[in-house]
Amino acid sequence: MKYHFIAIGGSAMHNLALALHDNGNEVTGSDDAIFEPSKSRLEAAGLLPETLGWDTSRIDESIDYVVLGMHAKADNPELKKALEMGIEVISYPELIYRQSEHKTRVVIAGSHGKTTITSMVLHVMNYLSRSVDYLVGAQLEGFDRMVRISDDADFMIIEGDEYLTSPLDLKPKFLWYKPNIALISGISWDHINVFKTEEEYNLQFEKFIESIVAGGSVTYNQLDDTLREMIENSSATIRKFPYLLPEYEVIDGVTYLETEEGPLPLEVFGDHNLSNLEGARWVCQQLGVDIFDFYEAIATFKGAAKRMQRVSSGSYEWIKDFAHAPSKVKATAAAVKKQYSTRNVVAILELHTYSSLNPDFIQRYQGTLSSVDEAIVFYDPEALKIKGLPPMNKKKIQIAFGRDDLQVFTHPGELESRVKDCFESNSLLLFMSSGNYGGINLKPFGG
Repeated sequence: MKYHFIAIGGSAMHNLALALHDNGNEVTGSDDAIFEPSKSRLEAAGLLPETLGWDTSRIDESIDYVVLGMHAKADNPELKKALEMGIEVISYPELIYRQSEHKTRVVIAGSHGKTTITSMVLHVMNYLSRSVDYLVGAQLEGFDRMVRISDDADFMIIEGDEYLTSPLDLKPKFLWYKPNIALISGISWDHINVFKTEEEYNLQFEKFIESIVAGGSVTYNQLDDTLREMIENSSATIRKFPYLLPEYEVIDGVTYLETEEGPLPLEVFGDHNLSNLEGARWVCQQLGVDIFDFYEAIATFKGAAKRMQRVSSGSYEWIKDFAHAPSKVKATAAAVKKQYSTRNVVAILELHTYSSLNPDFIQRYQGTLSSVDEAIVFYDPEALKIKGLPPMNKKKIQIAFGRDDLQVFTHPGELESRVKDCFESNSLLLFMSSGNYGGINLKPFGG
């Protein structure tokens, strides 16, 4: 087959393009901007477009499928030509479903934790040398790619994102996958630029539950009241497996999981990660993994990139996390302080997404940074202009977070200077962002 990817530079898109190329398909692509690591990976495979931008000459009769990424717009010239020519246009979630239609599909969903749980399941399967196909949203240790598609694997492990599918298909990606085995880690209103109310957002998860194959299963976090009620009220003909936070303790900065064979030291820590681990255990059990094999494997799991990831260089040690939603920020900050109870913990949060910069939504951050010793918030005023949002000021942000001592920065240079001071005072820094803090330089500290 020949596939042409419109917006090939995306994280999932370029990995899917590489997977199809590895399987002997002909792949081409285009994009108006391609960043690392996508650029180097595509170039190494000979798939990097010679020029950036859109060019209708790339679309011809030899193409079997055009794969449309969410980054592209509905009036994209290559897309318009493909539609005029009658070439089939599909999204990457639809393509993933087609490639796994005859496999057992395991879909990990939830407002937070889905990348970590998917990563844990994949780590266990890889540790036990069990072949599976997968789609995951972060780079994992021991894996070359974030997507694998094969003919031999019986299972496909999919991270199920609730964000929109493509400019032509405005339903959540996870509604494409029709899982045999599903997990939902929790529900906390996100993507408010798309789902205007909490009710509309929650409705997407109700639809996801309804999309589970009859006779399949849903594993869910019983501590989430909204989710628990949703599952209990569902009339879907599926099995329901609730899970709770497992027992553990922290001794001298090491988290020990209580197991049938005694305390098990872990590389990961925090209630959020331990809850994720319990969900992963239930999924692996349904995949035929013995509980003791699971424990042996999970003890070596160090986390997915930018998910409570520990960074160390010389005398410097810090943590970076993708957290930006209020519930995740609160859980991450509390977990780090609990793990490093004797250290001065400084949390540095970047308000980067549309939700986090929205003056109404920002009130949901109340108390999220109360567990750490010092709290810093950074945002770029230009981001507000780009997103069409009103200006903010320091006092409003302090009130929203409920900390009068909250330090607010809007200039990368000033933030970088403060970060250096924190490192030099031997504080433990926790960076939480889906952005890059205006491009501050963390290389001297191992970043």
